[in-house]
Amino acid sequence: MSFRLPSVKPIYEKPDSFGFHNDGPYEMSNSMLTGKDNQKAKLGLSHPLEQSERTYRKNQEKLTMAMLRNTQGLHAPLRLAMEMKLVSNAGHLQCLPNHRHNLHLDVLTGRDTEIAFEDIFNNGEYPEISGQPHAIMEKSLGLL
Repeated sequence: MSFRLPSVKPIYEKPDSFGFHNDGPYEMSNSMLTGKDNQKAKLGLSHPLEQSERTYRKNQEKLTMAMLRNTQGLHAPLRLAMEMKLVSNAGHLQCLPNHRHNLHLDVLTGRDTEIAFEDIFNNGEYPEISGQPHAIMEKSLGLL
């Protein structure tokens, strides 16, 4: 009996080879000609749970959408996806005492009930500063 739920089992991606470029005099690539290589990206995963943690949010969203479709019909995942797309375009106002980037999106995805790294250590991109909201909005819209 199939409920058409997506698999939550992680799919591991393995690199084709673990070799390095061997075209330099010391069996190393010439970084002046080829640029700096990202060796960590070439090596792949360092722990079996790493791929699962990378795709956790995407898998949870797929599972939620499939369950909504099976229980409430096609309208529920479509409406939720439409709302998530609309609120993802909203920006962050530094004048508000909210440390989350997009609270409405967090409520729709269920992240408002979790405590994560960014809840404790604020992101430097969104500093907590007090100021006049109108001046900050005019600056962010390019009107000043």
